[in-house]
Amino acid sequence: MKRASYSNKNRIIDILSKSFDTNQSVNYIVKQDDKRQERIRYLMDYSFEVCYLFGEVYLSDDNKACALILYPDKKKTTLESVILDAKLIFNCIGIADIGKAMDREAKIKKLKPKERMYYLWFIGVDPKYQDSGIGTDLMQSLIEDSEKQQRPIFLETSTLRNLPWYKKFGFDTYNELVLSYKLYFLKRKLAKHKI
Repeated sequence: MKRASYSNKNRIIDILSKSFDTNQSVNYIVKQDDKRQERIRYLMDYSFEVCYLFGEVYLSDDNKACALILYPDKKKTTLESVILDAKLIFNCIGIADIGKAMDREAKIKKLKPKERMYYLWFIGVDPKYQDSGIGTDLMQSLIEDSEKQQRPIFLETSTLRNLPWYKKFGFDTYNELVLSYKLYFLKRKLAKHKI
């Protein structure tokens, strides 16, 4: 895997928008209208920008998969982050659904532990190349990176069929949240190092 540059942004937005087109959690936040797919692209653009500022953006070596990592302890409120949030509301969520989105985020925040973490916000493989091992290779690289940084990996998923895939990498479900769908909270603990 490689650290993505800003010139990779469109490729990453393409991968994530296609990968998460039918995702329940994404579609819960995105305004459901004739611009839904455009709004999903905007959500991925926003997520890229936030992780570029306060985390890491990775691309597989073949440019077919990507991951957005956020370090919540490094996230700060800046003029740039406020502008990004405002644009997200207008271009993705919609004014009418601000309350629903904020309520969901508050519930998620309440269930997340307050510890230094490697938050895997999004991981996606271009749908044309799914089930070919690219996502597995990328996840293995992410695990190595999290171990090097001594940050356990946290994520949420609403896709039940992905749970066994995460489990094979050592992730355990530590909480669940029921909205109009079920959101699973997963954690991969750091490996115990021998002294």
